[in-house]
Amino acid sequence: MACDSPRRSGDVPQAAATTLKGGDLTVSVRTEPRSFCSCVSPDATTVLVTLLTQARLVRVNQVTEEIEPWLADSWKRSDDGLRYVIKLKPNLQFSDGTPVSSADVVFSLAAAYDPASAIADSLQVLGKPLVANAVDALTVSLTFPSAFGPGLRVLDDLPILPKHKLESPLTAGKFAAAWSVSTPPANIVGLGPFVLADYRPGERMVFARNKNYFRTDSHGTQLPLLDRLIVEIVPDQDAQVLKLEAGETDTEMSEIRPEDYAPLKRAADQGRVQLLDLGVARDPDGLWINLRANAFESDPRRAWIQRDELRQAISSAVDRQRFADTVFLGAATPVFGPITPSNRKWFSKDVPQTAHDVSRAKQLLAEIGLVDRNHDGIVEDANGQPARLTLLTAKGQTALERGARDLSDQLRTIGLTVDVVALDGNALVQTFVSGQKYDAVYFHLTSTSADPALNRDFWLSSGDAHIWNPHQKTASTEWERQIDELIGRNVSALDETTRAASFVEAQKIFAAHQPMVYFAAPRVMVAASARMTNLAPAVSRPQLLWAADTIAVKH
Repeated sequence: MACDSPRRSGDVPQAAATTLKGGDLTVSVRTEPRSFCSCVSPDATTVLVTLLTQARLVRVNQVTEEIEPWLADSWKRSDDGLRYVIKLKPNLQFSDGTPVSSADVVFSLAAAYDPASAIADSLQVLGKPLVANAVDALTVSLTFPSAFGPGLRVLDDLPILPKHKLESPLTAGKFAAAWSVSTPPANIVGLGPFVLADYRPGERMVFARNKNYFRTDSHGTQLPLLDRLIVEIVPDQDAQVLKLEAGETDTEMSEIRPEDYAPLKRAADQGRVQLLDLGVARDPDGLWINLRANAFESDPRRAWIQRDELRQAISSAVDRQRFADTVFLGAATPVFGPITPSNRKWFSKDVPQTAHDVSRAKQLLAEIGLVDRNHDGIVEDANGQPARLTLLTAKGQTALERGARDLSDQLRTIGLTVDVVALDGNALVQTFVSGQKYDAVYFHLTSTSADPALNRDFWLSSGDAHIWNPHQKTASTEWERQIDELIGRNVSALDETTRAASFVEAQKIFAAHQPMVYFAAPRVMVAASARMTNLAPAVSRPQLLWAADTIAVKH
């Protein structure tokens, strides 16, 4: 047996034992949770609820990217990489006092593979599930269907759920509804640092300290350090900033906008706020066109709207530096794909970058029959119909709204008419997730991990985050089939050289076909009240709350 030498948990900063325990922290979010369990809905607010109320066997430290034991005390890996034997920490209890056992781990994996699950794809290896067996009350055997490069990193997505609470709804086929937002908060049981004490739709969620939480800091102080964490629902970003400036909230769930820097810098100069520059974002906003089969079956635009050349033309037409300056007020870096320079391990300069070339963009449009036939500045199809599409984005998220408008302006230079429509966040997500008729979307997708093998649901044609055409039974294009094969190689290789080479090739194919088009990645700036301390800021969302159990407030 080969041992993985797990990193010990608790490597984030630790607060003083006697002076910083207690107090409330108030955070603002822009959207309501769609569920109380991220296994069912992966929206950002639901993921936050799960981070606060649940815990995993292992955790990927978002600062170091190292794997840490969490509920797991230790593990051993077989020489072929197929089997892990995992020992749980002793004396673990759910928030309702029920002891934790290996049966809860086995159950959680079964729940993750329920048809209603949103994380099933990310917990499969080449389309096959992991198999968990209880060896004894505190020992689990986890078998992979084939070699898996990231190993136990895959479990960073899997909350260990209470079998005693959720087994009945899972068996009855009602797992998705078991922890819906209408569920009484007292029924939400978990192993995380907090419990959901109150939820008022449209207003707030209140999380109280979980008295049975398993972690202590380096001084032996029981975590979490906070008494309560209050999450206010503030859909308008301007209102979020005003609340932060006024001291009504302590931080936002994610980064601030570029236009918020000046007022918050004044607050920082007055000692009321801390501003943290975390570097270039790992996940840029992107544009995709609906590539689902039959999406435009009865639409006269079907001859051109799903063609590679349209997306390539869009990519060539946009001046990315202008986009960065206009949308992010210069606080951004032009990017050309989903992997940004902040992902130091997986970013490659060998991946082609599309040059800004309006003439080339017009040539690409002409190749799919879009030409300015009457010299009015608008390209028309072979039937003389103007080329027009609707671009959806999220209402109230100003970087997205501003980005969509700038794209519309820049694409006008090649004769494309792009109508921007902003929808409420959840309505927008529902539109493209459900497969409703839409043309194109400009939005922010958050990656699960810096490791591409843990974002397989984005890269693989069968994935639910393969958002332009998800859940394909077989790859609908040759280039997607090639990417599937290369990602499979990246997933199964145990040596890092093979993994890196296969992912570079996958990125090159992605760059050639551009199913999503990217333009700029902003610098990530986070604001926190001056009273917040013991922070472990990370570039990925949620930048501060990923380590909520060790956050403290000064009294």
